[in-house]
Amino acid sequence: MSWFWNFYEYILSLFWSSEMDITLLGLQNAGKTSLLRVLGGGEFTSDSIPTIGFSMKRVRKGRVNIKCWDLGGQPRFRSMWERYCKGVNAILFIVDSADPATLQIARMEFEALISKPSLEGIPVLVLGNKNDLPDAYDVDSVIDIMNLKAVDDREVSCYSISAKERTNVDAVLSWLVSKA
Repeated sequence: MSWFWNFYEYILSLFWSSEMDITLLGLQNAGKTSLLRVLGGGEFTSDSIPTIGFSMKRVRKGRVNIKCWDLGGQPRFRSMWERYCKGVNAILFIVDSADPATLQIARMEFEALISKPSLEGIPVLVLGNKNDLPDAYDVDSVIDIMNLKAVDDREVSCYSISAKERTNVDAVLSWLVSKA
C-alpha cells in the first residue's frame, strides 16, 4: 500500500508544489552550512569546511521545494550578499549566539544588508545558533543585540536554534514554508 501513497504524493507534487529561493547569510563560523545540512535531512558534523564563495542545495518540505543559497561569511564575500538576496522569498541571517565578540559585527553587517533598496520588503529570519552551548544568548538577548525591534520595513522573526541538537529546526522549516 505504501507504493500507492508514494505514487499519490508524486502526482500531487507535479501539480501542487511550490518553489522558493532563500539565502543563508551570517559571519563565518555562525553555522550556516551545518544548518543547511540539517535542514536537508543530513547529520550534523563538527568538521565542516568553511564555504568559499557560495554553494546551493535543494531542500524539500512537504510540497515546497526550497533552493537554498549558502553564502560565505568571511569579509571578502560579504560584498556579494546583496546580489544573491535579490528576488528571494526570504533571508536567513544566522549568528553565533555563543560568541559575543562577533555579535556587534553581525549587527552592523545585518543593518547594512537590509538597508539596501533592492532588498526592500524581503522577510528575514534571524537565527541565534549554537544555543546548546552554555554561554549562548537567549532569543530576547539576540533580538536586543541585533536591534531587530527597530526594523519596520519588513517582517523580521528571530529564533534560538541549535543545528547540532536540531533544536527548533522544524520551526525554521515551517517559517520558510509559510513564505512560499
